[in-house]
Amino acid sequence: MFIDKIDVFLVAGRGGDGCISFRREKYVPYGGPNGGNGGNGGNIYFEGDSCKTTLLDLSYMPKFKAEDGENGLSSNKFGKSGQDLVIKIPLGTLVFKKGELLADVKIAGERVLVVKGGRGGRGNASFKTSNHTAPRIAEKGERGESAEINLEIRLIADVSFVGLPNAGKSTLISQVSAVKPKIASYPFTTLYPNLGVVNYKGKHFVAADIPGIIEGAHKGKGLGFEFLRHIQRTRVLVHLIDINGFDGKEPYENYKIVNNELKKYSKYIVKKHVIVVLNKIDFSQTQKNIKKFKKCLKTQKVFEISAITGEGIDALLKEIVKELENPIIFNQEEEIEIIPVKKYTYEPEFKVSVVKNGVFEVMGSKVEKLTEMTKFSEDEALRRYQNILKKMGLEIELKKMGIKHGDIVRIGDFEFTFKK
Repeated sequence: MFIDKIDVFLVAGRGGDGCISFRREKYVPYGGPNGGNGGNGGNIYFEGDSCKTTLLDLSYMPKFKAEDGENGLSSNKFGKSGQDLVIKIPLGTLVFKKGELLADVKIAGERVLVVKGGRGGRGNASFKTSNHTAPRIAEKGERGESAEINLEIRLIADVSFVGLPNAGKSTLISQVSAVKPKIASYPFTTLYPNLGVVNYKGKHFVAADIPGIIEGAHKGKGLGFEFLRHIQRTRVLVHLIDINGFDGKEPYENYKIVNNELKKYSKYIVKKHVIVVLNKIDFSQTQKNIKKFKKCLKTQKVFEISAITGEGIDALLKEIVKELENPIIFNQEEEIEIIPVKKYTYEPEFKVSVVKNGVFEVMGSKVEKLTEMTKFSEDEALRRYQNILKKMGLEIELKKMGIKHGDIVRIGDFEFTFKK
């Protein structure tokens, strides 16, 4: 089953807690704090895999979590970091995070960091100073990042076979490659793109069989809209036309319908090199239709083939290889998968807002991270926390906002009672 769009929820590993420990060994002088740091949480990466062509396996498990870091131990032993989680995705997959394009995975083995694991908490050995030789302070591990990720495949193929339903695209790709798609005499036999590797006299290229495009496909009719994006990266389009007509229309009229749909979907797709192919010439009484079509299309070379018997396919493949050997002229406007430049803006360390009467909410990554990683069960850790917030100016700001004795201060998942 071909699935080219999916949403997954990723949770990176949490960092391990720091340890509070003191060295107490008989006959060993110079004891003191020896609590180790916690290990970092595991990251989650996406990696391009040339052997994968669908996101089907990810649809069975839409939530992924990396391993947490282990807690620190005594004797200055650091906790083990959580193992990174690597998720394999097909080449040509776009990775969207928070609605913005994060990465465009085109190379096998290419890795993209999507969510980062939390930092391990520091043990009390890290807080030792010349003035404070026996601290009872340790941090909890930082929570790992989490995000909903949208994945979308855009097939990476050299050539795409396009056309109306029943034009013979699946039959042609089965003739020139090893792929065996479903073939039948009714429209919309192909429900998803098929990829095949074509070997013509030692020259290899990847061909894609795109499901039939009907009139109104750019508006979502039929299956064309769903898969038209797969031809955006194609270098050459092979436009197959049933010489006997389709849906009661003449071949040239059908040719114009497909061209019109491609143009309405993207003005850059029609700028690609298009090879026009008349298929099913093995039928009787087709010469009249061929002459009529060529009369209407005088400016372009037209190939005549029979996808069933193989007649004319060799000349077509020769033309495709010839076009693929031409150098690619890069057009910046055509490259729609542009990763936005990250912009860094200065923001204050915290913001205070009044949620309701007697409840104040403090927001800011630094304040929230400090709150989350503080062990409030330890008196020294609590005093350190209060001193840091005071130096940041939080107390002064709360008083400016009109806070009173007994009011609630909310920071992240924690609530505190303000006392003068």
